[in-house]
Amino acid sequence: MSGSISRWRLLSLAGAVFTVLFFASPGFAQGIVQGTVVDANNQPVDGAQVTITSKDSSRKFQLKTDKKGEFFQIGVPSGAYTVTVEKDKLKASRDTQAKQGVPARVNIVLAPGTGLSEEDKAKNNALQKLIEEGTAAVKAGDHQTVVTKYTEVAAGIPTCADCYDTIGRSQMALKNYAEAEAAFKKAIEIKPDHADAYNGLANLYNAQKKFDLAAQASAKATELGGAGAAAGGGSADSLYNQGVIAWNAGKPDEARGHFEAALKADPNHAPAHYQLGMALVNGGKLAEARAEFETYLKLAPTGQYADQAKNILGAIPK
Repeated sequence: MSGSISRWRLLSLAGAVFTVLFFASPGFAQGIVQGTVVDANNQPVDGAQVTITSKDSSRKFQLKTDKKGEFFQIGVPSGAYTVTVEKDKLKASRDTQAKQGVPARVNIVLAPGTGLSEEDKAKNNALQKLIEEGTAAVKAGDHQTVVTKYTEVAAGIPTCADCYDTIGRSQMALKNYAEAEAAFKKAIEIKPDHADAYNGLANLYNAQKKFDLAAQASAKATELGGAGAAAGGGSADSLYNQGVIAWNAGKPDEARGHFEAALKADPNHAPAHYQLGMALVNGGKLAEARAEFETYLKLAPTGQYADQAKNILGAIPK
């Protein structure tokens, strides 16, 4: 074969685009540490000082919880971190691991070390243990354990919208679609502006081929913004979602525009690089597609599309 791909091979690649993208699920936002801080009575702690300190460098992030006891820090490079929360002479810490593509969720109970009944101390310790076990299960991809642990955490911390969002994503991975939908909707009930939960619903409805509902959920996520929000354009995840929806609706040019917008919002959004590469292959722009697949593999060398990206790169001439 000479310096171009045969028409048959190009059509085969284009077919792969539709096959793979149709079932694609948008990835999580990149480089995020987020969580909820509650007191001994499971009430949100407003205005607590949150310090996210790297264990591997001098890097440090500082922010405060909002009225719902929540905190959200983007742009956190991969690595080990300690999250410390302080307010009114109370202090609590948790270790976590930031990882591209998997938001680190840290839920902390900020309560006095003395003056509590033994029963309350035991309850707080049990919650912290469940959170640690749930976080470990998220990292390990053990979705059934994630559901079990975070369901118990949510029972102890009724205001934990992130708990239900996490449950929803694991239920979806387990293909328990009804349970996933209920979990995402519960997260939104607790926190009506939960952009990630709306993105989760969009992913879910895409997987079920309920494209009208997917479009509605994605539009709401874009309206709310969220992680990786671009000026006036929504979050990288919601824009990516819209690209998948457009593709499923048979609008490849519109889909490509959404993938490009997602990368403007977050240049390190690995799945968007991959899907943009697929869209470019479909349009016959092979040199541009190669660059996108190569970028994807740099960002996610063992990601869910790594094998497909390598195979397609092998078929595109340099």
